[in-house]
Amino acid sequence: MGCPSADLTHCLSHGKADEGLLRLYGKTALEEQKNRYQGLLAEARQRWGGRCSFLASAPGRTELGGNHTDHNNGRVVASAVDLDCVAAAEPTADNRVTLFSSDYPDPISIDLGSLAPKPGERSSPESLIRGVAAARNKRGCAVPGFSAVLDSTCTPGTGLSSSAAFSVLMGGIFATLADERPDPVLLARDGQFAENTYFGKPCGLMDQLSSAAGYTLGIDFEDPANPLITRIKTNFEDWGYRLLIIDTGGSHSDLTDDYAAVTEEIAQAATILQRSKARGLSVEQVLEQVRPLRAGAGDRALLRLLHFITEDQRAAAQTEALLQHDYDRFLELVRQSGSSSCTLLQNCSSSKNSREQGILLAISLTSLLFPRAVCRVHGGGFAGTAQAYVPKDQFDDYQLLMERVFGERSVLPVLIGRPGFCFLGAKGWLFSDTGDTP
Repeated sequence: MGCPSADLTHCLSHGKADEGLLRLYGKTALEEQKNRYQGLLAEARQRWGGRCSFLASAPGRTELGGNHTDHNNGRVVASAVDLDCVAAAEPTADNRVTLFSSDYPDPISIDLGSLAPKPGERSSPESLIRGVAAARNKRGCAVPGFSAVLDSTCTPGTGLSSSAAFSVLMGGIFATLADERPDPVLLARDGQFAENTYFGKPCGLMDQLSSAAGYTLGIDFEDPANPLITRIKTNFEDWGYRLLIIDTGGSHSDLTDDYAAVTEEIAQAATILQRSKARGLSVEQVLEQVRPLRAGAGDRALLRLLHFITEDQRAAAQTEALLQHDYDRFLELVRQSGSSSCTLLQNCSSSKNSREQGILLAISLTSLLFPRAVCRVHGGGFAGTAQAYVPKDQFDDYQLLMERVFGERSVLPVLIGRPGFCFLGAKGWLFSDTGDTP
C-alpha cells in the first residue's frame, strides 16, 4: 500500500506516475501536477520524515443534468472534473486524524475514540472527518488513525462539491489504510451520511458518488441502496465546445434553508399525492390533483414538483443523447433544464438577497450576446456558480465578458470524465472502477 516517500518522489520525477496523472489531469497539466504532488511529499517529509506514505486524490464533480433530482430517487448525469483534493498520508498509532493544509490556519485534529456528532463542528471539515469515521464504524469497518498533508484545487465556492471530494478522500484514506479496495458506492454513502448528519447539508448521493466513482455517469437512484450506473464517454472539446464554470461571487454561507426547502416542498407535494418520494409521478397525475396541491402545499411546491418530474425524464434523455454522441440533442436538453431550474425549481437566486442575482445575470448575458452558447445554474444554486457550454471559437470573447462582470479568474474551464478516488502507493496507481463502458 504505502512506501517511503523518497520512492514516491522517484516515481514522480522519473515518469513512472505519468500515465495515471495524464488520466487525471490531461497532458497540458502534467508537469504542474507532478510538481504539486512532489510538493506534498516534501512537506510530509518535513513533518514526519520519510516513513511509509501514499498519495490519494478525490475529484470535484459537475452536474450535467438532473438538477435537484437525486434526493427524490431521480436520475442525474454527472462528471468528475480535473479539480480535486489531494493528500500525502501515513498511518499513525495515536487513534487520531491530523490534517495539515495551507487552507487551515491550524492543523485539524480529530480523536477517533469520540465519534458522536458535536454541534460546534457543524459545517466544518472536522464534522466530515468524524461523520465518515462514524459511518465506517457503524458498518463494522476499521477507522485507523493517520496524518496527512492536503492540497485542494476544488475549493468552496466553485460549485464543484468540495465537501463531497473532501469526505470521499477521507473515506478513501480510511479504506486504503484498512487494506480494503475502496468501493465507490460505500465511499459515497459514508460521505453522504457525514454531510447529512454531521455537516448539516441535506444533500442526495450524486455529489459523493460522482467523486468516488469518477468518469461521466448516468445515475439512476430509483433504488438508492443500489444505484444503477452507466458510464458515458464524453469529449465536448472534440465537439467544438468548452465546458466552463462561472463563479458569480454569491455566497453559500446562508443558503442551507433554501436548499432544504426544495426537498421539503417536493416531499410535501408528493405526500398529498400519497407518495413518499416524487419518483414515478407523472405530469398528468399532478394536474388531476392540482387544486389540492395548490391548497395544501402551495404554488412553489407544485412548480418544484413539476420540475422534478420533467427534469428526471430529461436526465434520462441526456444520458441517451450522450451515449449516442448526439451533442446537439444534449445541448437542447441542457437549455430546457436551465429554463426549468429558473422558472419551476426557482433556484437561480435567493429571496434573502435580491441584490445578488449573479446566476441569473450570467444566464441572461449568455442568452443575449452568445446565443450559440448555453448557460444554466450549476448544482444546488441560489447563489454561486453557473455552468456554460461555449463554442471554442467564442471562448476568448465569452471569458472576457464574464470576467469583466464577475471579476478576474471567475471563469473556470474544466475537463470532465477523469477517474474517481484513486491512490498512488508501492504498487503504482489504483483507480476505483464502476459501471459499464459503452
